Amino acid sequence: MPKKFPVEFQRDVVAVARRRGAPRSEIAADFGISESTLKRWIAQADIDDGVKDGLTSTEQNELVQLRRRNRRLEQENEILRKAAAYFAAETLPK
Repeated sequence: MPKKFPVEFQRDVVAVARRRGAPRSEIAADFGISESTLKRWIAQADIDDGVKDGLTSTEQNELVQLRRRNRRLEQENEILRKAAAYFAAETLPK
């Protein structure tokens, strides 16, 4: 699992990368992250700032939460459906 970095740290690294004219590999090494991580953070920051099209970080987080909630509700529905079928079978006349 990838290491989680604080949002403030990510913002600071992106700000430094945007200000300095140094290569990404040098900036990534200075902060102890991979170059691909830095590239991803910059791309997401561009989306969040409205420079590029795509899902913002807030929208991505909301989508993750909604998918989790939907999965949980589907599981609860399935349990209730099975319970209803079980109790309906018990009450049928024999």
